[in-house]
Amino acid sequence: MSRPSPLSTPVGRFADRLLARDLPHLEAQRRADTVAFIQTRVDGLASFTRFGVIVISRLVDLLGRLVGASRAFDVAVSVPLPLLSEYPRLVRSLGYTYVWEKWPSTAVDGSTP
Repeated sequence: MSRPSPLSTPVGRFADRLLARDLPHLEAQRRADTVAFIQTRVDGLASFTRFGVIVISRLVDLLGRLVGASRAFDVAVSVPLPLLSEYPRLVRSLGYTYVWEKWPSTAVDGSTP
């Protein structure tokens, strides 16, 4: 059985949107590689932690379907609620680490020299 595309998962969609906003000049293929890395790392979390991340990602995804993806994204990245505020922080830390470890010359906007 083949594995679903990272963009077909709530975590993948959120990570793609977050990276597109935070690193607007990151090439599409590099962003896709980074999203795949994030999804792989989330899949490899300890069971209880993975469960929590998946629940939060699905709640954010459901909220996006109800009120619009942009509004749900804005809530997820700006509301300082316990656990919810950790979700974007987790995605950012995984994404930024991957980008600057894999392509160290990447600028803060995602562009390459």
